[in-house]
Amino acid sequence: MIGIIGGSGVYEITQKADKCVEKLVKTDYGEVEVSILDIFDKKVAFIPRHASGHSIPPHKINYRANIDALKTVGVTKVIATNSVGSMNLEMPPGSFVIPDDFLDFSQNRVKTFFEDKVVHIDVTEPYCSYLRDVLNESGEVILGGTYVCTEGPRFETPAEIKMFKMLGGDLVGMTGLPEVTLAREREMCYNSICIVSNYASGISENNLTIDEVFEMVAEKELDLLELIYNFIKNVDDSLDCICNHALDGAEV
Repeated sequence: MIGIIGGSGVYEITQKADKCVEKLVKTDYGEVEVSILDIFDKKVAFIPRHASGHSIPPHKINYRANIDALKTVGVTKVIATNSVGSMNLEMPPGSFVIPDDFLDFSQNRVKTFFEDKVVHIDVTEPYCSYLRDVLNESGEVILGGTYVCTEGPRFETPAEIKMFKMLGGDLVGMTGLPEVTLAREREMCYNSICIVSNYASGISENNLTIDEVFEMVAEKELDLLELIYNFIKNVDDSLDCICNHALDGAEV
């Protein structure tokens, strides 16, 4: 099964499905509402990351419950969407970027499923290369870039953005971690479509507002949905991938 974790601009995907069944999935970390969709004769499990009405802030999202719920219903390949600010002038507002690395500056989030035993997963390639290739075939995207995750819910300061750029960051957001590493711990392929909504603080000529984020996402909504639909058409959710064996050699 294919999993989609959607932020702004993706909620409408349930309206395009041939069939939609709402399911309350119980996990050890909480209950999660999952929409099971039939799209192009494939099963797709959709979770709105911020819940209905975009009501949960990024630092309060139950990332473990969301990932575990997708695993429970049989998902093997996960695509997430993340609204981001750009620190790279070659990644302008309106572009879709597929990251290949991250810097984690989130602070107060539980970042592993393994709290009672020692497990060291490899993140040399944190985002699935197979899903990256499928996304590249499915629409106009920019391949590669380092995603910086901050705690939020505030935007970053110009000094922080300057530091992130010095460390090699290209994009900044609040929702990408620990999602990507939790998916690896559950041995699911995972990649992200980063929707660039604005230039980051100190690069943008204006003060940052959530309105401009939502405005850009609304402007790119149809393109984003087309990219996701093409991805669903093109992806082989039964393909065996190294991501599906991430715990081999990781447990002490």
